[in-house]
Order: sequence, then structure tokens, then C-alpha cells
Amino acid sequence: MSEERNEKKELDIEDEHLEKMERYKEPEKRIPAGESTTTKNSDEETYDDEPDETLGERLWGLTEMFPEPVRRFTGKMVDLTTTSVKGLYTFSCNASWIFFTSSVILFAPVIFETERAQMEEMQRSQQKQVLLGPGTAMDRAGPPPSLPLIR
Repeated sequence: MSEERNEKKELDIEDEHLEKMERYKEPEKRIPAGESTTTKNSDEETYDDEPDETLGERLWGLTEMFPEPVRRFTGKMVDLTTTSVKGLYTFSCNASWIFFTSSVILFAPVIFETERAQMEEMQRSQQKQVLLGPGTAMDRAGPPPSLPLIR
């Protein structure tokens, strides 16, 4: 029984020593008196007070492990890539504007003229139907008249 007490005292002393070492290593994570570090809840509570590190902060911290020439080269490559993407985007916007406005200018008259010719043909057939009667306009229906070719 006395051996068990001695072992228990030794374990308590070791636990206290570990708590002191943990406080020494991480002073901002103070463990309140009376709480042990062995419970899972107390560990989670001590980390809740710390602000989370953002991705940008982590990446910035990682840059310190690379030599200065590598950092400069990487920075130049990022700048070049950014500039290239912006230039490509601007070019594609301008090219699409030119393409669509040119196609409207070139093909709109053709579409309007085709529509006008169809409307004239419909008006002629309606006039014939009114003048000659409902059956005669359809009797003459053969191949539709061809539209003038635009060259």
C-alpha cells in the first residue's frame, strides 16, 4: 500500500513538472490552476483563445525559408503571370467586341432584306387570295419564288 502511495506521489510530481514545462514553453496558453493538461476539454479550451492563422500569413511565413533570389524570381513570375492574364483578358474583350459589332454591321442588312422579301411575298399572296378567292391562290402554289441573290 505504501508502494502505491509512493508511485502515486511520483506520478503527481511528474504531472506537475510537465504542467510547469508546458507553461514555460507556451506562456500565452496559461492553464488555470487546478486543471490538468491530461483532459481533452482543457486542451481544446486553451487553443480557443488564440487567433487563427490565415493562409496568407502561413504563406508569408514560408517565404522566409527560401533564399532571396528564389523569392525575387517567384515574385517576378507572379507579376508576369498576372500581367499576362490581364492582357489576355483585355485582348479577348476587344476581339469579341470587334467580332460581334462587325457581324452585326455585315449581316443585319441581309437579315432585314430577307425578312422584307418574305413580307412582300406574303402580302402578294394575301392580295391574290382576296381578289381571286380562297382556292385560287393556293392552286397556283408551286415552288416558292426565288429571292434575289446578294453578291
